[in-house]
Formats: sequence, structure tokens, C-alpha cells
Amino acid sequence: MIRVLVAEDHTIVREGIKQLIGLAKDLQVAGEASNGEQLLEALRVTPCEVVLLDISMPGVNGLEAIPRIRALSNPPAILVLSMHDEAQMAARALKIGAAGYATKDSDPALLLTAIRRVASGGRYIDPDLADRMVFEVGLTDSRPLHSLLSEREFSVFERLAQGANVNDIAQQLALSSKTISTHKARLMQKLNITSLAELVKYAMEHKLV
Repeated sequence: MIRVLVAEDHTIVREGIKQLIGLAKDLQVAGEASNGEQLLEALRVTPCEVVLLDISMPGVNGLEAIPRIRALSNPPAILVLSMHDEAQMAARALKIGAAGYATKDSDPALLLTAIRRVASGGRYIDPDLADRMVFEVGLTDSRPLHSLLSEREFSVFERLAQGANVNDIAQQLALSSKTISTHKARLMQKLNITSLAELVKYAMEHKLV
């Protein structure tokens, strides 16, 4: 039996995923979490083979949670389930330790296949993304500017795009407002933007929010 811990902040989506997993005889929902902090706490007491992880969760987001999960003594396989069908996002998640990347508009049967594959030690990439990753991620000139951001800068960028201010982000990431302001200045320079309005526009154009 493959035990799956579902980390997803939207209740309706989380319940739908749990129902889907419940239909498979070889899969079982071991637990659930609605944010990154709950997920990390649940993993301390909930044995599982796979974490089904949403990228865009409040608090500790999916990209920040991946290395923390990988640092556990006996880490489960991580299958990212995201609304972002962007090759660079998938590449970023896989690079820092995810075993697979599926999108929320995937065929339900493919999601179950993905869970089984990563549980057995394999890798899974959404078929629609796989071909794009070969071309987009492999060619430096075609990489979007946000691929230049560090993990911390991307976390700050994502929160700014969602409407959080510097003080909010500082509290969420347990950093000083001065540090967040520095990250903000650097990421805006890398993205060649000068205002929050441009930042939000960039995020929407690249389907990052």
C-alpha cells in the first residue's frame, strides 16, 4: 500500500484529490495539510511514501518545503501538483529535490500513475511539459528572466505578486524587513522592472500567480 500525504491549501481541491486516491486499491491517504508548516509537522508523525505537494501554499510554500522534506532522515518521494504549467517552474522543483511534477489539469488517471511511479523510485513529468522542458530549459537564450532568481528571491517575488507587503513577507519567512527589501530590490533588478505593478504583470504573463 502506497501512503500519500496531501499538501494543498484549497479545501475543495484537497478533498477531490483524497477522493481520487481513495478509488485506487493500492493507494491510501495517510494525512493532509493546508500549509507548509502543517506539512512539516505532519511528516514528523505520519509515515508515508509520497508527498503530493502544492507549490503555492501560504507560509512555507512548496518550493521552500522541498529541501526541508529532503533533509529528513527517511524522506518520502515528492510529487509536485501545481497550477503552473511552466517548464521553468517544473525544472526548478525537480532541481531542488522533487521526484515528479504534475499539473492540476492533468488527467486523473495520470496523477495516479505519477504517484505510483515516484513511490517506486522513478520520476514523472507532465507529458505536456516534458517536450517544452527540453527546448525551454535546455536553451539559455530562451530562459525567462525569473529563472535567474535564487530560491529566496523567488519566494519573495511570489508573495509580492500575491499582494503581500515587505513586513508580511518578513514575518512569513522569519526574516527582517531590511533583508526582504534587499531581496525585493535584487529580484526587481534581475527582472528589469521598476514597480510592483510591473511585477504583478510579469507574474501574470508567465502564469506564476
